[in-house]
Amino acid sequence: MFDRPDSGERAVLVHLTFHSGQEDLLELKELAKSAGTNPVYVVTGSRKRPDPKYFVGKGKLEELKAMVEAHSADVVLFNHPLAPSQERNLEGALGVRVVDRNGLILDIFAQRAQSFEGKLQVELAQLKHLSTRLVRGWTHLERQKGGIGLRGPGETQLETDRRLLGLRIKQIQQRLDKVDKQRHQGRSKRKKAEVPSVSLVGYTNAGKSTLFNRLTGADIYTADQLFATLDPTLRSCPLPDAGEIVLADTVGFIRHLPHELVAAFKSTLQEATEADLLLHVIDAHSNEREEIITQVNQVLEDIEADKIRQIEVFNKIDLLDNIQPHIDRDDAGNALRVWLSAETGAGIDLLHQVLAELFSNTKVKRRCYLQPDQGNIRAKLFTCAKIIDEHIDDFGVNELVVEIDKRHLGLLNEVNNEET
Repeated sequence: MFDRPDSGERAVLVHLTFHSGQEDLLELKELAKSAGTNPVYVVTGSRKRPDPKYFVGKGKLEELKAMVEAHSADVVLFNHPLAPSQERNLEGALGVRVVDRNGLILDIFAQRAQSFEGKLQVELAQLKHLSTRLVRGWTHLERQKGGIGLRGPGETQLETDRRLLGLRIKQIQQRLDKVDKQRHQGRSKRKKAEVPSVSLVGYTNAGKSTLFNRLTGADIYTADQLFATLDPTLRSCPLPDAGEIVLADTVGFIRHLPHELVAAFKSTLQEATEADLLLHVIDAHSNEREEIITQVNQVLEDIEADKIRQIEVFNKIDLLDNIQPHIDRDDAGNALRVWLSAETGAGIDLLHQVLAELFSNTKVKRRCYLQPDQGNIRAKLFTCAKIIDEHIDDFGVNELVVEIDKRHLGLLNEVNNEET
């Protein structure tokens, strides 16, 4: 087995067409550039099914080998997930490093992660991916002979690697569980204060972070590349005549997001699963926007966020001809989608208007009087309402002034209360 280079700059891309599970070639090129490689050649072809040994056929393997030599490529990037054995067989035949689609995405995530949590999540995903590729990964550690007293060091080394990997995965998972608890406490406090939570979701490079900056005045990193930002960011966003909301910028989605990443980023994606509203940001200029919308909705279904109310935000209308900022509504007058440009700011006022419609006039102030034996209602009010003032008179009657969402007014049916 050859020594793998630390990184590859010149990349040959491999994209095969199958009857199902088709990936996008343009997306592969964008992924390769986002990973820091320079795509020098694209090998394309079609098959009914992958070859069990090399994924590609023998003829295509010879073509691939010739292109690697002709272009002095450092790495071969497949637009498909490869089995560990296929990856090893290809590396042995080509003499260069081979990275499949999942490994490529994991590499980009490793470059983008900045926060402590993000780095842990990426490392967890990488270790889970690596754990499937340990067996026979190093030929110099293979067992040379069988029988008692004649076993080589390979078996022991591989078992040690598995044990160390398992131990590290357990340690990372414990740390992420701690971070998850902290996030849960933050979400609980926001719910207790009745601050609505809105999450930006959508395909990577749709302009979520640019829109986030425009709405909140933040200055998070943006770039015209896939997964420009990885770590989630939360900021308050004041709305005209409607108080404020908490806006969350989440990681961008992509076709067939690797299961390792979905599992590792569960706590991050939970900002979307527990939001009161999803703003689905869509690149209106994309020729594949309908297909991309379907892909994003599929990921939302995978993370069990498909039941949350969703407003579609068609971004980048500045790249379209004869499209002005506007709101699409249904027959009942409810907003369905907003057309705007986060880059120029055109239509941002319309999005503010829609958010204000959804979150204004949902809270009322009430003065309520609780008898000494109604402590259970008081406890519930502290959970779901904002307590503005509290006073207990000489007879033990508890007088509270609360700000409560209309959907929780049923709690006050059993007590004397009045509007303030």
